[in-house]
Amino acid sequence: MSFRGDTLKRMLPKTYLRKYVSHDIHVALTYFQNLVPVMDKFVYNDGTTKNLMSLTGTVPVMISDKTYNIPICLWIEETYPQTAPICYVKPTSEMMVIRGNYISSNGEILLPYLQHWNKDQCDIVSLLQVMVAMFGEAPPVCMRPHSDPEQRSCGLQYYRQAEVFQDLDGSSYLPLAREDNEPFQQENESNC
Repeated sequence: MSFRGDTLKRMLPKTYLRKYVSHDIHVALTYFQNLVPVMDKFVYNDGTTKNLMSLTGTVPVMISDKTYNIPICLWIEETYPQTAPICYVKPTSEMMVIRGNYISSNGEILLPYLQHWNKDQCDIVSLLQVMVAMFGEAPPVCMRPHSDPEQRSCGLQYYRQAEVFQDLDGSSYLPLAREDNEPFQQENESNC
């Protein structure tokens, strides 16, 4: 879907610098066509919410000579361009975040470009270009590992064979036998 500048301007509340922000978004969408502008609720760390403009979708990243579409979301606050967008990688259910120097465990993107944001030198297109370059060096997401069905069935088989007993006090225990069928506990050992 193509978003013209006037369409974007109408999407933005009057609290934004509408002409400036709509232009920046329009230019970004020209280069990164898999992003979509959406007005949505953003939840801050303190629990407060606010309706903000976001760019959501994927950016193409070259990793080992293959192109991968990395899912991201950029939240543009009303104070943009004075403040940098709040950026996250948004893994699908088959993906997981790879925590690193520039990615927090919750997927927040913490690039130096964002930390040293300068309204006169920085913009959304440049930010996206920096992300693409950094993600090519250190991918922010990977596919979730799939457990081997054989291993999974072995584990289930082990748990099915294990018998759990219960003491009179209600605590549970799993009896373990040594190869010589003697108990593990020795005379002066505690029974924790």
